[in-house]
Amino acid sequence: MSNTDGDLESEKFKGVFTTLMADGDWMYHKGEYKKAIDSFTTALSLKPSDKRCFVGRSKCYLRMGLPENALRDAEASLEEDKTFSEGLYQKAEALYCMAEFEFALVFYHRGQKLRPQVQGFRLGIQKAQEAIENSVGSPPSVKLEIKGDLSFLKEDEERAQPIAAIKNLTNGKRLKTAKSRTTTSQLLGEFHCDKKFLQSLMKDEDLMTCQTKGGEQLQDVLQSCLSYLDTCSEFWKREKPIGSRERNPKRRRPKPSEPARFLLKCFDDIDAELTAGNAEGSLKKAEEAMKAVQKWSEREVPNRKELLSSLHSCIGNALMELGDMERALEHHQKDLELAKQCKLPEATSRALDNVGRVYAHTGHFEQAIECWKEKVPLSCGGLEKTWLFHEIGWCYLELNRYEEARDYGYRSVAAANEIADEKWQMNASVLVAQSELNLRNFESCISHFEKALTLAELQEDDSATGAIQKALDEAKQHLPQ
Repeated sequence: MSNTDGDLESEKFKGVFTTLMADGDWMYHKGEYKKAIDSFTTALSLKPSDKRCFVGRSKCYLRMGLPENALRDAEASLEEDKTFSEGLYQKAEALYCMAEFEFALVFYHRGQKLRPQVQGFRLGIQKAQEAIENSVGSPPSVKLEIKGDLSFLKEDEERAQPIAAIKNLTNGKRLKTAKSRTTTSQLLGEFHCDKKFLQSLMKDEDLMTCQTKGGEQLQDVLQSCLSYLDTCSEFWKREKPIGSRERNPKRRRPKPSEPARFLLKCFDDIDAELTAGNAEGSLKKAEEAMKAVQKWSEREVPNRKELLSSLHSCIGNALMELGDMERALEHHQKDLELAKQCKLPEATSRALDNVGRVYAHTGHFEQAIECWKEKVPLSCGGLEKTWLFHEIGWCYLELNRYEEARDYGYRSVAAANEIADEKWQMNASVLVAQSELNLRNFESCISHFEKALTLAELQEDDSATGAIQKALDEAKQHLPQ
């Protein structure tokens, strides 16, 4: 193979991967998490170690109520770069969703130390600390020092990840505590075994000379984790005496409960019904889930508002499919209100997208433009930006504001070129051509129609080819003879 052929293959490979990534991002923001996972998984088959791809898929798993899968992908994103801030944040979020608040706090702190300007880490620290306080009481003067990570301190590969230990916690497989145990062992619970295991490792002089994959001395890592367990033990001891904690089970760490399993099934069913074209069934299931969540308290479901936000989005989507745009708008606006209230940028982006779509569908183009412009800074990935610029431009075209339509058409073309998406290159070129036609810039109009025609032919899209050819022929009639 010549160098030229190799370059072409490389560019094609890069283009396919970029498109899959953009498609995954776009599906994620639309709330179609299963489709997004499929895109990210295919992308990973092309680049198995891409850390951003792992983070993207991890976010989808988290939205689907599969935090263990999310944690696994987050850890994979950190394999080559332990300081990858997006991976650290995603790992912290997954641990938090698994009710492993102390572990989550470790990684929120690590992330904030690396990227203090990222608000998510600060908010994560705050919510993790609040969750710990809700579990064991509010500390009067204790400062919990965050050190260490138990993620690579077990005997074998199964124990090498916190997932295994956390599974034991979430499945309720707790070690029985004899009455003769010391206060420290009672405070640490099953982590007392981990502490004993770490202490035994510290006695192995040969092992202490080894290094981790990240280049850290194993002795330092072990000592850091032991210090962390001691800190936790001291923290819990000061928070509330063991006897008091046992007599007041309501103050214990919340365990995974029926609400989580119920909601996971609900969202799966809602999505499945809508995907199958049964909008009425999807609407009914979403409304039933909404009634259930509204009955729960914040203590039972800490992310209650976020769940309500997502359910409003599901109901709005089903109503749109049923053609009830007025009620769909109400629910998408409630989704937007809750997303902003909870400071959830991804949910805010989703809601702005949907509110804009309802406005555009009902002919309220100025309101659609306003929503989509607000969404632009929140958009992720080239595909989403390409679509967004195109839709804004199309609304301007409907309003006969041709210069703005052309400008957004050019922005859509540029975004499509970045991700090498031929379909959107074609769509954006048609938008520019239509705008130029109305501005009576006939040569530019013809040039963009010809570009769009070539792209349609390359895709073997007969329908688009015929429509563009007809528009091109009509545009050529305006040229001076």
